[in-house]
Amino acid sequence: MNIDGIRLVKVDEGEAVVPEWPPGEASPDWAETEFRGFASADGRFFGGGWEGGGGALRLDPYPYDEVCVMVSGRVALVDLDGGRREFCAGDVFFVPKGFRGTWETLEPSRKFFIAYYPTV
Repeated sequence: MNIDGIRLVKVDEGEAVVPEWPPGEASPDWAETEFRGFASADGRFFGGGWEGGGGALRLDPYPYDEVCVMVSGRVALVDLDGGRREFCAGDVFFVPKGFRGTWETLEPSRKFFIAYYPTV
């Protein structure tokens, strides 16, 4: 592989993907766009930028392992028992595949992310 394999990752550049969620999982005001800047050949490892407006998304379970680097805004993760953690610009956090709860975007937010679908 040569230098052409190196990717510059920006929050709002890359393949724009708007994930589709099952009916009733997202609040009516939920809005998000992923900008996939890179992916492995098998698609199990990928990342890029993400933007989201307000709203909430129930993730039961969370579909993959993900590292998030908050660039701006504020989000919260709330587990099914009511445990809550909030994250803002500058925070880096890991969400394991299988987390059960809700992602809340409390204000317009941007992040970088790296996601991985582990083997079953």
